[in-house]
Amino acid sequence: MRRSKYIRPEHLQNGGGAPRLTTSAMIASIAGPDQPTKPAPFGHTLAAVAERNARIVGLSADLAKYTDLHIFRAAHPDRFYQMGMAEQLLMMAAAGMAREGFQPWVTTYAVFASRRAYDFICLAIAEEMLDVKIVCALPGLTTGYGPSHQATEDIAMFRGMPNLTIIDPCDAHEIEQAVPAIAARKGPVYMRLLRGNVPLVLDEYGYEFELGKAKLLRDGRDTLIISSGLMTMRALDAAKELQRDGVDAAVLHVPTIKPLDEATILAECRRAGRLVVVAENHTVIGGLGEAVGATLMRSDVRPAAFRQIALPDQFLEAGALPTLHDRYGLSTGKVVSAIKGWLDE
Repeated sequence: MRRSKYIRPEHLQNGGGAPRLTTSAMIASIAGPDQPTKPAPFGHTLAAVAERNARIVGLSADLAKYTDLHIFRAAHPDRFYQMGMAEQLLMMAAAGMAREGFQPWVTTYAVFASRRAYDFICLAIAEEMLDVKIVCALPGLTTGYGPSHQATEDIAMFRGMPNLTIIDPCDAHEIEQAVPAIAARKGPVYMRLLRGNVPLVLDEYGYEFELGKAKLLRDGRDTLIISSGLMTMRALDAAKELQRDGVDAAVLHVPTIKPLDEATILAECRRAGRLVVVAENHTVIGGLGEAVGATLMRSDVRPAAFRQIALPDQFLEAGALPTLHDRYGLSTGKVVSAIKGWLDE
């Protein structure tokens, strides 16, 4: 296994003489210090949905506590299955249960589902169009543990898999709405999971999740930020900062990566004179940015300029999340700086 160089917080500052960071590498919360949060929205919502749907069962690869499935386990102990640290077995067991009429909800870390169990998901679940829901924690850069735990390429891997729906929710509000929508949709689904104390953001915008639909959260004449997952939170914060500097930024949230809401994306990108920026917590290769770019090319839609905010095509360092997000361009400050620079080109 590749050994990651750890970025020691005591050796780095957050720019401008800011206090030195003291957070550890394993802190996975993306909430700001004063931001409202909800604990374990996935676990609580799945437990509630399972009260109304007797087909739902939960499976874990020895990570129930770290994917919030322990909430479901406590509520429905007779419907929870601990499969141990064997992700291929986890997926095959889920496939077997789905064939018997159950709706398995499988949880693990995103790196283990995408890298370790890809072939089992593809042939045992997706090819057979089985009703298995795969919900995975630590997507993209949401842990400081380095490449062994950072699923920076999961969407790129799964976008090419037929029959698989892919969802990247922004916050606790959306997770609570996405879970019943996923339960009602027949067929395999992969959802990236924000775990633990998850920020509340979208409730302020009157947002309602619709599977397969992108939603314009705020309008703006100068730039359009198309985002998914936690980067929608960063895009909204960046838009507020840009507004103070006279830059009017729109934010289009795209929680469903596949099937992509091409009609809404094209409609927004056809508006003349706006810089289009795609922001995602994923490598620049093969994710939402390239999906949007290809959509624009196929439809011959040419915005004033097209840019991406995403993780670089490299193995990332280990360290404290605030440091890493700043280093790799996902922090609000870095988003603001990048957009200002592009607008000045």
